[in-house]
Amino acid sequence: MNTKIKETVSQDILLKAYNHMMLAKAMADIYEENRSVCKYVHSTSRGHEAIQLATAYHLKKDDWVSPYYRDESLLLGIGFQPYQLMLQLLAKADDPFSGGRSYYSHPSSKEGNLPKIIHQSSATGMQAIPTTGVAQGLKYLQEFNLKTFSENPVVVCSLGDNSVTEGEVSEAFQFAALHQLPIIFLVQDNEWGISVTKEEARTADAYEFVAGFTGLERMRIDGTNFAEAYEGMEKAFDFVRNEQKPMVVCAKTVLIGHHTSGVRREFYRDEEDLAKHRAKDPGDILRNILLDEGFDEELLKQITKKARIEAEEAFQKAQSAPDPSPESVTEHVFAPTPVTEETGSRVPADANAKEKIVMVDAAIHAIQELMYKHPEAVLYGQDVGARIGGVFRETVTLGNKFGAKRVFNTAIQEAYIIGSTVGMSDVGLKPIVEVQFADYIYPGINQLITEISKSCYLSNGKYPVSNIIRVPTGAYGGGGPYHSGSVESIISNIKGIKVAYPSNAADFKGLLKAAYYDPNPVVMLEHKGLYWSKVPGTEDAKTVEPSEDYILPFGKANIIKEADKTETEKGRTLVIVTYGMGVYWAKEAAKSFEGKVEIIDLRTLIPLDEKLVFERVKLHGKCLVLTEEQLNNSFAEAFAHRISKNCFKYLDLPIETMGSLDLPAVPINLILEKEMLPNADKVSEKIKEMLSH
Repeated sequence: MNTKIKETVSQDILLKAYNHMMLAKAMADIYEENRSVCKYVHSTSRGHEAIQLATAYHLKKDDWVSPYYRDESLLLGIGFQPYQLMLQLLAKADDPFSGGRSYYSHPSSKEGNLPKIIHQSSATGMQAIPTTGVAQGLKYLQEFNLKTFSENPVVVCSLGDNSVTEGEVSEAFQFAALHQLPIIFLVQDNEWGISVTKEEARTADAYEFVAGFTGLERMRIDGTNFAEAYEGMEKAFDFVRNEQKPMVVCAKTVLIGHHTSGVRREFYRDEEDLAKHRAKDPGDILRNILLDEGFDEELLKQITKKARIEAEEAFQKAQSAPDPSPESVTEHVFAPTPVTEETGSRVPADANAKEKIVMVDAAIHAIQELMYKHPEAVLYGQDVGARIGGVFRETVTLGNKFGAKRVFNTAIQEAYIIGSTVGMSDVGLKPIVEVQFADYIYPGINQLITEISKSCYLSNGKYPVSNIIRVPTGAYGGGGPYHSGSVESIISNIKGIKVAYPSNAADFKGLLKAAYYDPNPVVMLEHKGLYWSKVPGTEDAKTVEPSEDYILPFGKANIIKEADKTETEKGRTLVIVTYGMGVYWAKEAAKSFEGKVEIIDLRTLIPLDEKLVFERVKLHGKCLVLTEEQLNNSFAEAFAHRISKNCFKYLDLPIETMGSLDLPAVPINLILEKEMLPNADKVSEKIKEMLSH
């Protein structure tokens, strides 16, 4: 061992690392020997132990780390015990990370004396954005003195080498470099991506790849040699902790174990490749270093033996631990919200003296009030900054009032805009972000589904993502194929998020306030045609502005027009269930059927006020579910089925649905757009048809 390493890596640390390596090896061997017991897919850290432990030993309690699915040694190194890891391996009730819901080495932790770990998915690149969001949030906390730390915190995002080819990883690199965030991207390069070789997957390794990201420091490390890895990670941590700037560490490792227990090494690797990797076993390399340092070989044998005994005892104990109760399967889909009742003044005492406001202003005022009151609120997205205040002027004035660190523009990075809210929320901030058009949300769907929607559930309630994602939606006035889409069926099919769709200014303001105080992820679908009430027939989208304390809870639909009771008693009425622009088509159409049409504005799609809808459908016996979306396989059709199932014996005729024609996109020509979309005349014809029965 050279003199330089002797000076920087103590014998105590070397011995500690050897203990952990032998423990990780013993655990991997036990899992392999007990394949019938270890029935859930898992991966181990064999071949990666050195770089993982070198990283773990530099992490402090105020730091954050996102391990990837092979980072078992990292977890051991920061303080988790084999028994705790095995509880997750065997999907037991007391699994401290997910309560038996997620794979082995998929941790999430808020342990006060350990580095914090957010929820993440199987971590093949998707974790880079949420983890960069943590670094973004920590920088914000320090800039605004919202939290103090004894030392500058460091964020570590651990990645496999093939995941660096993901586009979302590049979005994270770009944002971290542009905003100079305190994050280490640790890339563990074993040259395999399941059966895909490095030659098949990439033109360069991570070190070479990131050379073009200005402001992103980089380092190479031999990740199989613990002493070298420890020294290298010490430099990386010192740089990021002191300079508060990002760095990529490319650590060359080997893959000694299987990719996972489900994709075994003998499926795709030959003996020559396996022998090459085994020759660089980190445990053997460290053993030789210790022997060179004068450690007794018998001591090292005893450490190996003791590790095996410890792992066996933990495994036996974990096997005996209870499984989750079946009833627990529905827990933690959402965190409890404090907003359950309508509060504050929807119509202030001096309402008669006030002019009505448009929907877009209601949103601006709501966010402004929240940002004045809550310094943890931050707003970002494409073009939302002070220069224009949104392409629909939906954030105008906010940038000037709150400054460029609280209201700022992003690049065209929908995945980053959406996914970063995970990390921002997890450090205690409330991100309000915008996707410029509904048609642009698709690049962010991966983050919305894979990370955001599952975070509360798979972290066993530890990490609900508290955010607001604003999405201008809908068609009018020749917006064309990429600026007119409706996406509520896709969004409302994602379990674990809430969805609002307001149709007037008062509802918009009240729902935004409710969304802010809700600890869960919220998508606000905002119809562009209602923002300014420029579409004929939408004047009622303007309302008197509610007071600052007005809050409208989710899951409360509103009867905006009632039918005449006498007509209902004679069986001559129907109820239209709708939302957004559909409200105004329905209201206009109902004018031709005075007293015979009731209209329900859902206001939120998740949660959905099924109770009110079912009650009113049973009363009227006829129901039309009206949407702007293309109809086949839509939210409207699915809801119509549930209405039919729950109200079947009360119905006079089948539940009807109406929506746009089933076309791939909204055409830009106004004649074609009109032909595709519903309108008041089409709704009127449907009402006439239904009432004739």
